[in-house]
Amino acid sequence: MNIYLDLFLSFAKVGVLTFGGGYAMLPILQREVAENKKWATEEELMDYYAIGQCTPGVIAVNTATFIGRKVKGLAGSILSTLGVVFPSLVIIIAIAAFVNNFADSPIVQNAFAGIRACVCVLILNAVVKLWKKAIVDKPTLLIFAIVFILSVFTNLSPVVYVILAAVAGIILKSLEAKK
Repeated sequence: MNIYLDLFLSFAKVGVLTFGGGYAMLPILQREVAENKKWATEEELMDYYAIGQCTPGVIAVNTATFIGRKVKGLAGSILSTLGVVFPSLVIIIAIAAFVNNFADSPIVQNAFAGIRACVCVLILNAVVKLWKKAIVDKPTLLIFAIVFILSVFTNLSPVVYVILAAVAGIILKSLEAKK
């Protein structure tokens, strides 16, 4: 298949299967991009995801753009980005046409409650997979613990956490290398 069409369709698949925002996209991205297509390793995917979280815009769009650029440059980034947003655009337009008529329906409210529960499970599965690749030694466990505690007890921007974690990683890994 043409690589450009493959990028568009693969990210359209990610876009159409993602309910619940950028975090819910992670397990689908892992499967499609890292496992099936091998366009990025899980470590690269985590890096793209972290950078995508720190840059302006939607995480899914940013991550798709980074991966598309890696695979096929500027054209790949454009097609990946279009692919990931196209299903959402179509779905939002369709829902917007009918949402006012059905928003108060118990069936619709119950369906969304079920979808939210499912999204939590998908996110938890992604976290477990990422944990195995990211927390590989005592320094990374320490960074995780500090960022986790900070995120629970402070209201800092995710950008601050990522920058602090990067600095801590540089310092801790440099100290470890000197030993």
